[in-house]
Amino acid sequence: MGLRETIMGAFSFLGTRSQSEERIAQYVIREHRRGRPLDQIVADPYVTNRCTDEQLQRVLERPEVIHAVGEDTIAAARSEL
Repeated sequence: MGLRETIMGAFSFLGTRSQSEERIAQYVIREHRRGRPLDQIVADPYVTNRCTDEQLQRVLERPEVIHAVGEDTIAAARSEL
């Protein structure tokens, strides 16, 4: 096993968290496009069972989520967390 593989293995947990947050971000965007309000989406068991409040904050800070949902909606959701 080379140095690169050792380093990648040691930090593999970082990629997992980012993939989880990516899925949550896609879910938030998809559900919002279907017409659901953001407060209902972030209260879904799909979201609450898969991420912490801190992870959800990072998801709500993603540019693609802000663009899809709207800055005012994101600001209101952040204040409620």
